[in-house]
Amino acid sequence: MKHLIHFLALTLGITAGHARAETFTPAMRSIVIEDAVRPMEAILWYPTAHGAPMQQVHRNGVWVGVEVANDAQPMAGAHPLVILSHGMYGNARNQNWLAIELVKAGYIVASLNHPGTSTRARDPDDARQIWERAKDVTRAIDSLLENADIRPNIDPARIFMAGHSLGGMTGAQLAGARYDPAQIDATCATDPGALICEIIELWQLGKTPADRAAIAQDLHEPRIKGFALLDPGASQVFSAQSLGAIRAPVLVIGAPKDAPGALDLNVEARALIAQLAPGNATYIEPESLSHFDFLGLCTERAIPILESETAGDGMVCVDGTNERVADHAIITKAVIDFFAAQ
Repeated sequence: MKHLIHFLALTLGITAGHARAETFTPAMRSIVIEDAVRPMEAILWYPTAHGAPMQQVHRNGVWVGVEVANDAQPMAGAHPLVILSHGMYGNARNQNWLAIELVKAGYIVASLNHPGTSTRARDPDDARQIWERAKDVTRAIDSLLENADIRPNIDPARIFMAGHSLGGMTGAQLAGARYDPAQIDATCATDPGALICEIIELWQLGKTPADRAAIAQDLHEPRIKGFALLDPGASQVFSAQSLGAIRAPVLVIGAPKDAPGALDLNVEARALIAQLAPGNATYIEPESLSHFDFLGLCTERAIPILESETAGDGMVCVDGTNERVADHAIITKAVIDFFAAQ
């Protein structure tokens, strides 16, 4: 498979058990990305001084919590910044585990709640403006770099982005991918069950001339120096020309395991990576990964709790306990090594 460079060696190196020194102590605080058009709730994760009192946060009957120093003083010095973008109807907590590991490796992380497409913010008009997701990331970068309290701790020359599922689509747009409305029409005429076509009908995307123009706009964010796309979805109708023109480094991680929620990699991650310039793109497809392994660790009680609330939602926690711990280690190493190389 094109771009599947040294995959066996990479897999062996990861699964052999990579021990990473915990150089930094993780802290977090809730913030608001101030913007006149589309303010957002977000979580800021950052290094703090060793010895800060730790506590478990974001724990409930479904999700295992994470240990942080809550609202502690940031460690002095400039650190690289990573923006995290969640998937469809996800939220800023979905990649807590990855944020913690990034902070331990010396990064500051901002995880966003995208208006319209997050767990508790499902306004259909916000969702319809799917191009605003990429702009949310740009707004977050602007807001953080303009914040007098946060700006001194960020290295503006080392800004990265990671996104899962629809967040991977968002990352691709920020790298320079552009939707092609004519290609969307052709795809959905022949394959209305495709993920992008289901989303178009759900959120009524691109139904007016103005929206068709907006969905195809250039959303490239040149300040981002590298993109980690985690089992990206809704990406099969990006124009080949725009994908071939991307020059920023891109890591794509596909999730091939046949499990609930699995995406068709032949029209998503594999097709996406095949159209990127080989010198800029890295692709891995660890055989144990499923689509929801990019979410947090589930408790032993998670599936029955989720099913009691909404039938079918338990799928996000299938193999979500001990198996997911190992999968998180694979993803963490791949993402951190990729960012460190840029």
